[in-house]
Amino acid sequence: MKKLLLAALLTVTPVAYAEVPPLVDEDEPQITIFHEQDKTYYEYRVNGQLQEIKVVPKNGKEYYLVPAPGDGAFIRHEESQMLIPKWVLFRW
Repeated sequence: MKKLLLAALLTVTPVAYAEVPPLVDEDEPQITIFHEQDKTYYEYRVNGQLQEIKVVPKNGKEYYLVPAPGDGAFIRHEESQMLIPKWVLFRW
């Protein structure tokens, strides 16, 4: 009788599923790397929005392309414009 009652309870209760964490954290910047001829491009996106492109030529100094406000063109900068703090205050 106990076995039958236990089997009935197990079939009626819902099965608990473990929550699967997302593979990509939306708060972290997503970096896409691609190569084209003699340059390597690093696209930095935050929340799906393109923030800047780092261009590393095979010969020469790296530079950054940042979207200009409004018109969708890119402005060239010599250093990164992204300020993303990565400090660990507490860890347990």
